[in-house]
Amino acid sequence: MLSFNRLAVSLRTLQKLTEAHRWHHTSLTNELIENMDKKATWDRFYTENGSKGQFKNFEWFFGFQSVKDFILPVLQTMSHSHSGPFNILDMGCGTSALGPSIYRTSPCVVKVTCADISPVAVKLMEKHTNSASVQPCNPSSALAFLELDCTQLRERFGTRSLDMILDKGTTDALVRSKEGQVKAGQIVRQCLEVLKPSGVLLQFSDEDPDARLVWLEREVRGAELTADVGVQEVGELRGVSYFCYQISHCTSPHS
Repeated sequence: MLSFNRLAVSLRTLQKLTEAHRWHHTSLTNELIENMDKKATWDRFYTENGSKGQFKNFEWFFGFQSVKDFILPVLQTMSHSHSGPFNILDMGCGTSALGPSIYRTSPCVVKVTCADISPVAVKLMEKHTNSASVQPCNPSSALAFLELDCTQLRERFGTRSLDMILDKGTTDALVRSKEGQVKAGQIVRQCLEVLKPSGVLLQFSDEDPDARLVWLEREVRGAELTADVGVQEVGELRGVSYFCYQISHCTSPHS
């Protein structure tokens, strides 16, 4: 069930607000839509949002409560055949509370890395988490923040090192920008390389399965490792339907 968050916004809503001239930072919003694959765009975005005074998490689409049932049960199932901490990457985290919420609520031992291309977002999250004294559900869990261009996953993490990768709006931002579609495909293929054989990539998106599944299946065909692609509906919020796309290594060879 989707829960409303007044600081949650979909990319479709962002575009509608721009067209209606009701967004406070119209020039910034235009820049976002056209250049969502650029580091400078996000530095400016988070600088302006961070200058408003008291820190508030900015959520694309929705917050953790809306998707926890897509994440925590997967970790619980994986724990039956898993030893050691779960290595989780929140890819393109921005200032979302998604990663810290997993750290705070997961009974399984997790090592959560929240990564974003914008050092501004990373520093805001580090400062907020330290000041809020966020505590883990499991005392052995760990939380870290990292400045990272997600087209460099392979260089940063190495092959077969991650158990779960979360993508809440990052791919959507890339595929809708002028030059981001190629990067988005590269990232999906690199995700497969850095995921363990039992690992999973979860993409949360407002893109219809008729379009996203075709794109994902085309991109994973270009990967060295074969993959299965599935989808579940998350729910509807303000007239927009959201989906969870699951990409994982093939469990059986295709004929």
